[in-house]
Amino acid sequence: MNELIPREATVSADAVAPHPPAAPTAPAPRRNRRIGPWLIGIVTTALIATALAGGWWYWQSGGAVQYATAVVGTGPVVRAVSATGTVNPELTIIVGSYVSGVIQELHCDYNTKVKRGQVCARIDARPYQTAVDQARANLAVAKAQLEKDKAQLNYARLAYERAAALIRTNAISKDAFDNAQNAHDQALAQILYDEATIQQRQAALDAALVNLDYTQIVSPVDGTVVSRNVTVGQTVAASFQTPTLFLIATDLTRMQVDANVSESDIGNIREGNRATFTVDAHPRRTFTGVVTQVRQSPQTVQNVVTYDVVIGVNNDDLALKPGLTAATRIITAERHQVLRVPNQALRYVPGGRPSGDQTRVWVLREGRPVPVRVATGLDDEEYTEILGGDIKAGERVILSEQRDGSNARRPTPRPRL
Repeated sequence: MNELIPREATVSADAVAPHPPAAPTAPAPRRNRRIGPWLIGIVTTALIATALAGGWWYWQSGGAVQYATAVVGTGPVVRAVSATGTVNPELTIIVGSYVSGVIQELHCDYNTKVKRGQVCARIDARPYQTAVDQARANLAVAKAQLEKDKAQLNYARLAYERAAALIRTNAISKDAFDNAQNAHDQALAQILYDEATIQQRQAALDAALVNLDYTQIVSPVDGTVVSRNVTVGQTVAASFQTPTLFLIATDLTRMQVDANVSESDIGNIREGNRATFTVDAHPRRTFTGVVTQVRQSPQTVQNVVTYDVVIGVNNDDLALKPGLTAATRIITAERHQVLRVPNQALRYVPGGRPSGDQTRVWVLREGRPVPVRVATGLDDEEYTEILGGDIKAGERVILSEQRDGSNARRPTPRPRL
């Protein structure tokens, strides 16, 4: 009994007395906090890898692909050369002045229609009229001198004949006969000299008359005055070079475009090529013409070489004015009613496939791209003619493709077709 009571008391005392929490329960929570972040990282990495693998598989498998297509149609196909030029009359006459002087009269102005020989201006003719009068007077003096020398010749001839008769009978000396003969020969020579002088004075008179006639500025052709560079009272100096007084276009119903064609394009242009052009004065109208001349003279400006190509144009309605800037398009080759597709179709290749060396297009058949080899002909900035190949009008050729969520293989298609 004595042994049991203390044991029970000890037990009850241990149960009643307060103690700190049991030590074995503390390590478990600390072990859970260390393992949790590793599990989260592993799960997150696995999810990211799965998403990347799924995206890669989706891209490689193709997914949903949308194609931009164009219908294979028929129509004209052209090859053209573009250039800038200037509208000019076919023939422009420069009217100048041969003599100097003061402009006294003007009879022509801008847009005046003139006839050949019509007087357009007059230069003060008084100095030239004075020169004509002087030359005419000199000619009269020369003619009078001729008449005088003719009379002298008659006297010398009589004296010579008389001396010749006397010398036969030795009535005069030989010296007297020689003097008579010499006087006769000099009289003959004087006549020849006077005749030459008359021709010289006549030529001087003709030159003075020409200069006097040049004081009237006349039109050498029928046409229209497009430029006037003088006014009444202006002094014209023609000492070193002929001044330009008027520009006369022979026929404004026939115009030409002087187009500057690059040296890289001049090899394809021939006389007879059809050409079209527009001008800013008539933006909604397209003019047509024909290449009439390919000039062989190059023009070099800042190391850029161009050639002048002349395009003849009919201008019956006088819509074209001299000096207009023309945007020309010279057609070097063309065909009509042929199969054609946009050039973009020749550049398209499905993703992941080699482009190949031969020309081909991809046709959309039953929702799948099918390659078709073709032989192309002319090409311009929009269309290519198909000369051969297993392709028909009405089929759709692929211009580009687009996968869902990606714009990597979608060039901007042309809206023409």
